Amino acid sequence: MSIRNSEAASAVSRIGQRRQVVIPKAVFDALQLREGDFLEMTVERGRLAIQPKRLVDVSEVLTKSEAAKVRQGEAQLKAGRSKPWRTIKHDLGH
Repeated sequence: MSIRNSEAASAVSRIGQRRQVVIPKAVFDALQLREGDFLEMTVERGRLAIQPKRLVDVSEVLTKSEAAKVRQGEAQLKAGRSKPWRTIKHDLGH
């Protein structure tokens, strides 16, 4: 996730008793974070980098074949072409 509309956000925060850090509101809002979001923290050349992460359940990931069919369908929709549900259901193997 990146900061929207080239907004810049910067602030100073202090590490608390249990190594907790408060994300300043300007940064939190610029990244459109929500309570419960996950953050990945890495050290890069002596600097702390924090990046929002979205966790995905393995059962929600498409196979290569399924992803290709979705891309094909999206391309057809963009081109103004569509198929009846019976055909789509058959193509998906149901």
